[in-house]
Amino acid sequence: MESTEARQPTIDIGSLNGLHWVGIVAALVSAAVHLLLGVRMFPSPMGVSFVLAGLGFIGGVGLLAIDYRRRAVYTVGIVFTLVQIVLWYVVNFAGGTKSFPADVGTLGAVDKVAQVVLVAVLIVLLRR
Repeated sequence: MESTEARQPTIDIGSLNGLHWVGIVAALVSAAVHLLLGVRMFPSPMGVSFVLAGLGFIGGVGLLAIDYRRRAVYTVGIVFTLVQIVLWYVVNFAGGTKSFPADVGTLGAVDKVAQVVLVAVLIVLLRR
């Protein structure tokens, strides 16, 4: 007789390759930047949005680690991260007083490099 209990998610890092780990590091770097900035701005709406974005990156890593619908996670991760990049540019540079790239800042640069790496990794993983 088959059990009717739901299968408990288990961590499956054995199925992760080097490319996955590059993506995980990139996602965690972006998560750390967002959480740091979010905590600094909390409880403003912008602070809350940064904390939620940071948790989104961590959630994606968690879903990857438990091998939950990885192709869907890659696709959502690409869109989520691209939206982050576009929003960052619009909020900081489009029609504002800041100039790109002179006013990017260290955290902004670290975050955007991590996000571009993450998008590239996710595209490669999705195409495999």
